Amino acid sequence: MTTVNIHEAKTHLSALLASVERGEEVVIARRGKPVARLVCAEVPERKPIIFGRFEGLVHVDPSFYDEMTEEELAQWYGDDPEDPPNDK
Repeated sequence: MTTVNIHEAKTHLSALLASVERGEEVVIARRGKPVARLVCAEVPERKPIIFGRFEGLVHVDPSFYDEMTEEELAQWYGDDPEDPPNDK
């Protein structure tokens, strides 16, 4: 375990981080009293992406893929004359 004061930590941060990455523990002290400890952070294990894992959980009606009528397109894009604008 290495102990450094705040000035040394600021000056040599990159070297201290390299030491921490190698598994060493670094203590930062103020006026000789420990204030902080630098230790290597644990890297979370990445889970693999599984394609198709939601298969069968969502049902989409086949008509969803049908072409929209002119009226439906007007409603979709907000051009429907029967639907007054929502001015707030």
